[in-house]
Amino acid sequence: MTTPFREAVGPGFDPALMQHARERTWAALHGIRERMRPGISEDEAKAEALEVFRELGYERLWHPVLIRIGANTTKAYRQRSDPGVRLGENDSYFIDLGLVFDGHEGDVGDTFVIGHAPQRQACADAARRLFHEVAEAWRTRGWSGQALYAFACERAEAMGWRFNHATKGHRVGDFPHSIHKGGDLVDLPATPSSGLWILEIQIAHPTEPFGAFYEDLLS
Repeated sequence: MTTPFREAVGPGFDPALMQHARERTWAALHGIRERMRPGISEDEAKAEALEVFRELGYERLWHPVLIRIGANTTKAYRQRSDPGVRLGENDSYFIDLGLVFDGHEGDVGDTFVIGHAPQRQACADAARRLFHEVAEAWRTRGWSGQALYAFACERAEAMGWRFNHATKGHRVGDFPHSIHKGGDLVDLPATPSSGLWILEIQIAHPTEPFGAFYEDLLS
C-alpha cells in the first residue's frame, strides 16, 4: 500500500477542521475527567460521558468510548474490560475518545490518578513523556511510523515500563477515514504527514496490574 493511498482524504477535508475536532475532543475528555470519582464504574462513566458530548455539540462517535479503571488500564483497545471494576480511593484510569465534529475525527486519550498512588502517577507521567519524546522525533528527525514505534518501545523499556505492542497508532481524517484504509502507524514505512495520524502510547508496570495510555494527533 503506497503512502499517498494511506494518506488519502475526502473532498471535504480541511486541516483547520481537523484541529477543531481535536480541540473539542480534548474538551470532552476533560469534561469526563471532572465527573470521575471514587466508586464510579466504567459503564456509569461512559453513560455520563454522553451528557458531556451533547453539551459540546458532537455529531457522533467514530469509535466506542473507552474508559479503563484500575487493572483494566493494562488492556489494549480490542480487549474487553474485566467487569465490575470501580474506581478506588487511590487509583488510576484512562479515557480514550473518538468524536466527530464538523465532519472530522478527533481522537485523544490520557491517564489520570486520584488520591495517593505514586507509582500509578509515575506511570501516567511516563506515558505522556514518552508520547512527547516520540512526537519530537517525528518533528525533528522525520522518522517513519515504523521507526517511531521502534524508538517508543526502546525508550519505554529504558524508562522501566512494559510497552504494549498491540497499541499501534492509526489514521484519522474526514469521517469516515476508514474508507481510505490507511492502516496502522506502526506499519507506515514513510514519514507520517501532519494532521493525519494518531500516535498512541500504552505502557504498563512490569509486574503490577496497572498501566497508562496517551494519544493525540501528530501535528
